[in-house]
Amino acid sequence: MPAVSEAVLVTGCSSGIGRATAERLAARGHTVYATARRVEALSDLAARGCRTLALDVCDEASMRAAVDEVVAREGAVGVLVNNAGYSQSGALESLAMEDVRRQFETNVFGLLRLSQLCLPGMRDQGWGRVVNVSSMGGRLVFPGGGAYHATKYAVEALSDALRFEVAGFGVAVTVVEPGLIRTAFGDAATGAIPEAAGPYASFNRAVSDATAGAYRGPMARLAAPPEAVAKAIESAIGKPRPRIVVGASAHVMLTQRKLVGDRVWDRMMRLQFPRPGA
Repeated sequence: MPAVSEAVLVTGCSSGIGRATAERLAARGHTVYATARRVEALSDLAARGCRTLALDVCDEASMRAAVDEVVAREGAVGVLVNNAGYSQSGALESLAMEDVRRQFETNVFGLLRLSQLCLPGMRDQGWGRVVNVSSMGGRLVFPGGGAYHATKYAVEALSDALRFEVAGFGVAVTVVEPGLIRTAFGDAATGAIPEAAGPYASFNRAVSDATAGAYRGPMARLAAPPEAVAKAIESAIGKPRPRIVVGASAHVMLTQRKLVGDRVWDRMMRLQFPRPGA
């Protein structure tokens, strides 16, 4: 009987969680394929024992080529870590639809399509792991983050359905839900907020300031390093669970959201964000 491939394919490895995950898994003896849109951004990971590939989760041909390369070398992608993603913030009415579509292409459709491409090999060998990096933002919503939160809610729903659908084939699906993580994620999120004048201009500025403050202000003390998420992903490979919450901020906020109703949550949000039109 052919050996089972446990080769790991990780998306979004140019920085942050993806980079930390590739480093950790490679250091612990896993065969790791670290990917990013620009393979030259992964040269240091190659030096750390990772195999590197170009992979754009918004491009069908790129995804197929990366998966085919791993299958040719290893027989199958044994572990898929869907980490690539970013935040498009701003009041929903102020967002360009092309930006919203790009957000879903990256955070949702790419994740699902890459899973579809990897699952046949996992099913054939009777073993596999799919680890989807979601967020505490997949279970609660902050004003100005509607598009991003919608993608993470979608990741949660897709993961719950997929977990049931593939379990009988020996494939486990885990959602990892980080809170605040000390990466450049916050800078990217604030940089994507629309600056155009209009009824939401002051609100979008407040969202930008609040996002920056969460990563640089007092809340930053609750932020976890990307290595904490990498550790959770490693745990999901060895001992899969439906969900793993990562970081003190995620535990605090998710507990708080669970305990309060919608009206109380809205009042809490009004203390942190100006209400447009008010």
